[in-house]
Amino acid sequence: MNQHYSFAYFGTPKVSSDTLEKLIANNFIPAIIVTSPDAPKGRGLALMPSEVKTLASAYHIPIFTPEALDAKTITAIQAKKCDYAIVVAYGKIFPVGLIDIFPKGVLNVHYSLLPKYRGATPLESALLADDPTTGVTVQKMSREVDAGDILAQEATPIGPTETARELRPRLIALGAQLLVDTLPKYLSGDIMPFHQDHSFASHTKKIQKEDGLLSLNAPAEENWNKYRAYADSIGTYFINPPADGGKRMKIIKASLKNLPGGKAGGKFIVERVIPEGKHEMDFVSQ
Repeated sequence: MNQHYSFAYFGTPKVSSDTLEKLIANNFIPAIIVTSPDAPKGRGLALMPSEVKTLASAYHIPIFTPEALDAKTITAIQAKKCDYAIVVAYGKIFPVGLIDIFPKGVLNVHYSLLPKYRGATPLESALLADDPTTGVTVQKMSREVDAGDILAQEATPIGPTETARELRPRLIALGAQLLVDTLPKYLSGDIMPFHQDHSFASHTKKIQKEDGLLSLNAPAEENWNKYRAYADSIGTYFINPPADGGKRMKIIKASLKNLPGGKAGGKFIVERVIPEGKHEMDFVSQ
């Protein structure tokens, strides 16, 4: 289906490029793509384009890489006269002045069932809480982060052994498809956005490297959920006792062994580690 309105697309990492690729495949072609400037990456710290910029270049879509979303940047974007914008993991807070230049609003894909888990780490928060279900939301951005009106939502179960490594690509694909399905209905006026119930809102926090530290004496379920939540980002680790050298041990593979009869209080089993300064190996508990 050909689009009847022009739009700007804001995004930077792979989650955003995957969603953009889905849009392009369904003939939703942005008039302009706004992404972060090239950034140093790798051991050599060479300047590299974002995944979104790389994809946009392949399709010869105009690219804008502003350092900040200031008044000059907003004026430049406004000159494109886009009807609406789509934002997926752009990496900067949208000022109200930017939201206001799009007559049909700014749409965003968020990886939770809003109003639950607003903020930067909804997927990790769902795994940390051992939620049985999560989902994706297409929302219309507002002044308050992740508090905008909802256009569409779709839930999905979380597998008991599923980590962020498996769940994240599932949610990205689910969100991209939901966006593609929602856009024609929204643009034709067949979807009426509805308000979030702010009394049910919960908020997530940014992840710090220290959050991945585990105590092997902590409850097994707590360690298991941290391992699942941080599997594709900061990872988890523990510190060996001083008697064993007090070395940092990065956990590569772990599992949760439940007690017979489904009783609570199972055992968190570390299977593979990378000891500080060494190569990956099997872990043998002392």
